[in-house]
Amino acid sequence: MRVTNNMLISNMMRNLNSSLKRMQRVHNQMSSGKRFSMPSEDPVGVARSLKLRADINENRQFKKNAEDALSWLETTETALMQIKEVLQRARELAVQGANGVLSPEDCQKIAEEVVQLRDQLVSIGNSTYAGKHIFAGYKTNQAPVGLNPDGSLNYAGDLGQIMYQVGVSDILQGNMTAREIFEPGGKDLFADMQDFIDALNIGDSGTVGGIIGDIDVHMENILAKVAEAGAKVNRMKLVVNRLEDDYLNFNKLLSQNEDADMAEVITRLKSEENVYMAALAGGARIIQPTLVDFLR
Repeated sequence: MRVTNNMLISNMMRNLNSSLKRMQRVHNQMSSGKRFSMPSEDPVGVARSLKLRADINENRQFKKNAEDALSWLETTETALMQIKEVLQRARELAVQGANGVLSPEDCQKIAEEVVQLRDQLVSIGNSTYAGKHIFAGYKTNQAPVGLNPDGSLNYAGDLGQIMYQVGVSDILQGNMTAREIFEPGGKDLFADMQDFIDALNIGDSGTVGGIIGDIDVHMENILAKVAEAGAKVNRMKLVVNRLEDDYLNFNKLLSQNEDADMAEVITRLKSEENVYMAALAGGARIIQPTLVDFLR
């Protein structure tokens, strides 16, 4: 087969273009710091990167959920501790009012303090986190705790359970309702407080003494709720720490999959440059002189 100059030139240009493409790819790796910029360069690596990026985005959302749940639970725990302190003070006043030797004026003063304690319970029951009422169930946009004319609990919320997904299969309830806190087993704390106030106003020390047992029932319920909230707070802190570790691990794997080895890339770039220059020099020798070159 006869080899013409056009064939030689075409082959040489094709080889030079191939060399330039290889050099361009290596240069792109060096300038971007990534092993690949298009799926065709490494389909398996690109698929793995997409999966890792999806895992990182999912982890970021789980961490956001966990931090929000942690703040909600810490607010709940603080409110429950405040309720416990109010009940402790109410019990002290009940013991004081049950001794039967207080004057009507003294009983009236104790009753006035109990009224303030009851109002404080209402205020705590309407505690908020980020503008949302924490004891209202799903109805977080309205205050859940109020008083009926007879002094009993008027609950304006519902029994909705606010759930937080902090893992692929890890879902935690973050809220408690005012009914769970102020009306355990149908026993109304505010109704008991009203009975306490009424008994003090009429100087009925016997009824006041009976209120002590009612307060103890509510105290036990609150202590159980405090323990529940504290356990969830501790668990959520562990979840946040785990998600932070997972985030670092995912990013490390992504870096190992995507990032180019700069020492290797620079070496390959220099090698491709040498190949290209050698191809140019070889092409100049392969192309034979033409008649025009002899006539010069």
